[in-house]
Amino acid sequence: MPPAGTTAVSTRGLRKTYRHRGKQVVAVGGLDLDVPRGGVHGFLGPNGAGKTTTIRMLLGLVRPDSGTVRVLDRPVPEALPEVVSRVGAIVESPKFFPAFSGRRNLALLADAIGTPPPRVDRVLADVGLADRADSPFRTYSLGMKQRLAIAGTLLKDPELVIFDEPTNGLDPAGIHEVRQTMRSLADAGKTVLVSSHILAEVQQVADTVSIVTRGRLVTSGRVADLLAQAGAGEARVGVADPARAAEVLAARGWAVRPAGDGALQVSGAPDLAEVTRALADAGLYLRELVPARADLEQVFLALTGTTPTGTTPAGPAGQQQGRPAPHGRRARA
Repeated sequence: MPPAGTTAVSTRGLRKTYRHRGKQVVAVGGLDLDVPRGGVHGFLGPNGAGKTTTIRMLLGLVRPDSGTVRVLDRPVPEALPEVVSRVGAIVESPKFFPAFSGRRNLALLADAIGTPPPRVDRVLADVGLADRADSPFRTYSLGMKQRLAIAGTLLKDPELVIFDEPTNGLDPAGIHEVRQTMRSLADAGKTVLVSSHILAEVQQVADTVSIVTRGRLVTSGRVADLLAQAGAGEARVGVADPARAAEVLAARGWAVRPAGDGALQVSGAPDLAEVTRALADAGLYLRELVPARADLEQVFLALTGTTPTGTTPAGPAGQQQGRPAPHGRRARA
C-alpha cells in the first residue's frame, strides 16, 4: 500500500461478480489499483474489462463483494459522506434542459447543491464555454455538451475528477476539446481519472496509466516509462541486401520481419548500436536506422495478446482473427 497522501484512489483485492443468465460473471477480479495524486491517470482496457464497475465502486454506487477502496485517504463506502464533496464524476450521459442556456442549467445545479452563483461563470470559463454560456443547450455540439457536464462537476471545486469514457460518440474536434479540458484540470492541480478503451487518445493526455483486462490489472506506471520499455531495442533497418541482413540479425537471436520498401523491422536488440555493429561485421552498411516509437496499444498487445477492441492482430493474410472481448463484449463493464 502506498504511503498515505500519495494516492487519490487505492484499491486492494477489489472483486465484484454478477449473475447473468444463471451464471456468475466476474466483472472485477481482485483489482489492485493506485491512482497518484495530481495529473491525469488513464484507466485503460477493452470494453467489458471492469472499468465502469470499478468506478461505480469508487463512488459508492456499487458495493464490492470483497476488497477495500480508499478515495482521498478515506475508506469507501464507509466514509463516502466525507469525500463526496471532494469528488466530481461523469459516469453516464449528462442530463440538462435543452431549452435552457448553459449558464441557466449550471445555475440550477449550483442552487441545488448550495454552490455560490459566481462559481457558475468561473467553471464555464474553465471549460472554454464562456462565449457560448447564453446559448441554449440544444444548440451545443456533442463536445460542448460534454464540457458543460464537466463544468457541472467542477461547481463544488473537487480535488478528484472521474470521467468514464468521456469521448464516446464525439467527433475529432470534440475529442480534442475534452482532452484539452482534462489536461487543464490536471495543470490546475486536480487529479483526473479517466477510463477509456481508446488507448491512443489517452496516451496524448495521461501522465500515468493502469491497464486492465478481464477485471484484473496487467500493468501500471508512467506513460513515458511504459512506452520506453515497449519500444526498447526495436527499429526499422534499411540495407542494400535485406535478405542477408535478416540472416545476420536473426543469427543474433533478434526477431526480424519485413517492414516494406525493402527495409526490416528488428526487435529484441539490447542496444541499437549492437545492430549497427553486427551488420558492419558482416560487411553490410546501414542506409536507414529508425528507432521504433511504441504506443499504448502495442504495450497492451504485448501484455494481453489482444488489441483494446478484444481482437488478435492481423494474421499473415492480413485478416483479423476474431476473439470475443471479456464477458461477451458488453458495451460497458
